[in-house]
Amino acid sequence: MRHAVLLSALTGAAVLAPVGAVLWEAPARPAAGAPAAPAAATAEAGTGGAERVVRYRGLRIRVPDGWEVHRLDRDPARCVRFDRRAVYLGRPGERPDCPARVVGRASAVHVAPLGDGRSSRTAVRADRLASYTVEPSVDRETRVALPEAGVAITGVYGDDPAALQRVLRGVRLSASWPGEDAPATGRRADPEPPTPRASGSGGSAAAPQASGAAPRRPWARGRGFDTCTAPSLDTMARWRDAFEVTNIYIGGAARGCAQPNLTEAWVREVRGMGYRITPTYVGLQAPCGPRPQRFTKRNAAEQGRENAVDAARKARDLGIPPGEPVYLDMEAYDTSKKGCRKAVLDFVDAWVGELEKQGYRPCMYSSAASGVRDVARASGIRKPDGIWFANWDGRADVYGDRYFPDDLWSPHRRIKQYRGPHKERHGGVTLNIDSNIVDGYAY
Repeated sequence: MRHAVLLSALTGAAVLAPVGAVLWEAPARPAAGAPAAPAAATAEAGTGGAERVVRYRGLRIRVPDGWEVHRLDRDPARCVRFDRRAVYLGRPGERPDCPARVVGRASAVHVAPLGDGRSSRTAVRADRLASYTVEPSVDRETRVALPEAGVAITGVYGDDPAALQRVLRGVRLSASWPGEDAPATGRRADPEPPTPRASGSGGSAAAPQASGAAPRRPWARGRGFDTCTAPSLDTMARWRDAFEVTNIYIGGAARGCAQPNLTEAWVREVRGMGYRITPTYVGLQAPCGPRPQRFTKRNAAEQGRENAVDAARKARDLGIPPGEPVYLDMEAYDTSKKGCRKAVLDFVDAWVGELEKQGYRPCMYSSAASGVRDVARASGIRKPDGIWFANWDGRADVYGDRYFPDDLWSPHRRIKQYRGPHKERHGGVTLNIDSNIVDGYAY
């Protein structure tokens, strides 16, 4: 997904080239003169005002002006991105074309089949969501199941839940749906996900540790990659020969991509293939950073603790046991601003202390030129046990970085993201990834 980075525009140092658009993408707006919705969306005329209405599996959804609408059964390569004002309908395809890095959120809605997608026979109240309230939450996300239509709705918001709440309150249900959403080809609108390869089918995949074997070391060494959304199990098996470590984005208010594959079973299967995993939480960001999801100088410590509690909850939900590492994703920020720098350190200090209380090993991802350098130089704060630092200099070496000394976070406590977004192809499957060299903590 994501990631931060060493940026010249914020730090004043020419550390890494392209900045600007790679740091954060504003919520998408239709180009001048462009139609309000993609052709794939079925809109009703005469809805009045600037809204449109789209239908999906018996639901009528009022879509505000300027929001995109995407039908994933007709566009299976579409990435479900939460940094754009959009409504996504259906299950994503097995191999969505997601960027390596998306951080930050706008209001967005994803409506997908619930379980096998069958509607229940319960009574239908057309306006069941008319008074639905989006309660503010640390991860800025809400989910509601509608078994009457056989769907679940996931909604996210940026700073204010009001826009998301208006969309959800405008959803109406019909007593039955006649299948008008099925594609013209006659295929099911939402096919079941493909059956993944069995664990270990990637050639060199290692089997889970046998009973009585030597204890697994807490750190890993080797090649790693990270991408915005957890790939399918089939893709992970095909990529196993090329990589030993993969990253997952387990939650957070600034996590920019949906994670339809990321479940406890996915984590178990991928580890069974022999991968080590770096669980990462994309929480609130620095008050002087470019993302809209921010903590403030005043509430930095409080938010750091709240984010740590939520990160531990997300890790437990994925079956990641206590004692394992969880990385805080702190994207690049303007480190020249003293007050902002202190707020980041307060947040990190609180994150580290609370995550330890929750039973997990606190680690941190950030730019070598901002977050990692500031934490390395700081005194009087609790510091992460391990780091994952971004310096896109193309040098696959966790030591010798000019922004902090080699004696910190050593040995086996470092991961370096040495190359930013690019495409690679392994086992016949192409992904957009960042490249990492690993000699640090992993699950």
